[in-house]
Amino acid sequence: MNTATPASNRLVAYGCLALSMSLVGGYVALSKPLVAAFPVLLLAWLRFGIAALAMPHWLKRAPDEPPMSGRTRGLVFLESFLGNFLFSIFMLFGVSLTSAVSAGVIMASIPAAVAVASWLFLRERITVRIGLAIGCAALGIGLLALVPAHAPAATDGDEPSSMPWLGNLLVFCAVLCETAYAVIGKSLTGRLGPKRISSLINLWGFVLSMPFGIWFALQFDFSAVRFDMWALLVVYALAASIWTVWLWMTGLRHVPAAQAGVFAVMLPVSAALVGVLVLGESLSGAQLFAFALALIGVVLATWPERRS
Repeated sequence: MNTATPASNRLVAYGCLALSMSLVGGYVALSKPLVAAFPVLLLAWLRFGIAALAMPHWLKRAPDEPPMSGRTRGLVFLESFLGNFLFSIFMLFGVSLTSAVSAGVIMASIPAAVAVASWLFLRERITVRIGLAIGCAALGIGLLALVPAHAPAATDGDEPSSMPWLGNLLVFCAVLCETAYAVIGKSLTGRLGPKRISSLINLWGFVLSMPFGIWFALQFDFSAVRFDMWALLVVYALAASIWTVWLWMTGLRHVPAAQAGVFAVMLPVSAALVGVLVLGESLSGAQLFAFALALIGVVLATWPERRS
């Protein structure tokens, strides 16, 4: 018998959402050494494949779960294609061309983007505060684009990146994909359980990335990859395809999509912290100001309104 109260369910949901976004920010930053060791499309395929081996039992339909309709199947595909497959491609290519700190600043615009998408697709109202939040996010991203970005240094004979602006643009495309992931995911949580959603969208990601993955795998020297990179790859796959998705879908069952956007603040914070504390990156004054603007936008977009 379930004795949990709505308030306790909501608190657990908040914890799941916060932990999910923290893990996303962490693996966004830690993917930088992985994209130096693996081609991006091969890395995406390996990620989905490792996760698929870890959760085949999640594919089974629960006894109390209705069969999937054609609409639900279409939403599952879109959730994987936009929020899983394309997000991984844009994010991995993006962080290979820019810094983890810059990626974190750009991803701070997710709550504002979710607010706009909720207005367009879920008919939620955009208040003055949300409009100001969107402006802060746009100003922060614009400021970031005008200052020199600390692109990753070249290693192992690679040429240094001369297009950090392209990396920032790709990360912003990942933001749009993450926005679609939040909105579509809210629709799916009313139809399927979190575990089944996680396994289905990961399986679609594996299928979508398979042609590219096989092509790169046939010409890649796997013996040249160090053991620590393999260990990091396993952790990355489990975090990106299992832990974060299950936590997000579990929390999203009890929280409106727009309100869930508040917890996206954990993504840029954890990405920037990992970039500074683990990867040895630094925060410039302009990046710190852009980051502050983005976080102000998050607070404006997600601060609870007074009840009348």
